[in-house]
Amino acid sequence: MSQSMTPRCIVVTGAAGALGRAVAQHFLDEGARLALIDHRMEHLAEIFHGIDSARHLLIAADVTSASSMVEAAERILAAFGGVDVLVHVAGGFEMGESVHALSREAWDRMMNLNAWSFVAVSKALVPTMIARRAGRVIAVSARAASQGTASMAAYVASKSALQRLVESAAAELAPYGIGVNSVAPTVLDTPANRRAMPDVNPAAWVSTGVAAQTIGFLASPLANALHGQHLALSA
Repeated sequence: MSQSMTPRCIVVTGAAGALGRAVAQHFLDEGARLALIDHRMEHLAEIFHGIDSARHLLIAADVTSASSMVEAAERILAAFGGVDVLVHVAGGFEMGESVHALSREAWDRMMNLNAWSFVAVSKALVPTMIARRAGRVIAVSARAASQGTASMAAYVASKSALQRLVESAAAELAPYGIGVNSVAPTVLDTPANRRAMPDVNPAAWVSTGVAAQTIGFLASPLANALHGQHLALSA
């Protein structure tokens, strides 16, 4: 098989969620080899029950734990030899207290899920991209990161922190031929969001398919000139 025909190796965190599934399907349709990470194996096994286990990996790991991600990376590198694209979908959302009443637990929870997780995942997988002097890292941030919102302080701060991490990583890794960017949707049209907001019209929400296609663009050579960008997505 020629180098041009070698399938790309894609890592997707949060793969069992609605957007993770759409991203996985996008790259499956391209013929890529996938390492799909989520925090519970039963979720992965249920969602991807028909996937070819000889070609793809299902990995249960905690994206907020550096040691858990190192173990996951060891499995991925042993199977694939390297990583071409890292798509960090995993994260979390919750409404919270006002700033003057914000608990440390809520703050830490959002920061761990949305900001530190990007660091832990990058620590485990970016070094192999540096060694190969090639790769793409794509995070899922949020339009909400652009300004504060009532009762969402911890979430907004954590997504803003994620965007600053993406920008810093982009500046650090561009000399190695690695592009780092994010997609920043408004509200994603997922079953969970429809259940959580039954009185809101989802017509203005972003479909997971559109978000996955945008991630696919950022993972492609068409995005070679993009570094530290946050592609805002809205309906």
